Amino acid sequence: MSDLERFGTGTPDQDGCLTCGDVGVPVRVITVTARGAWCEDRSGTRVEIAVDFVPAVAPGDVLLVHAGVAIARMGSVDL
Repeated sequence: MSDLERFGTGTPDQDGCLTCGDVGVPVRVITVTARGAWCEDRSGTRVEIAVDFVPAVAPGDVLLVHAGVAIARMGSVDL
């Protein structure tokens, strides 16, 4: 089991909204940028996520993502 699977098993590129399947996908923050954060899902796919609704995002945080936007911090994992 990967360290993200304990938070759920979806991936941003295969699961999620598409107006509105209503799935939150857990991702791990790899790096924070001026525009958002580069994150990795349980399958290793990296995507840039908007983090405007979650303050003080840091590498190692596990975020719950819906439609490319972080909606909650779930915890953190070691990188």
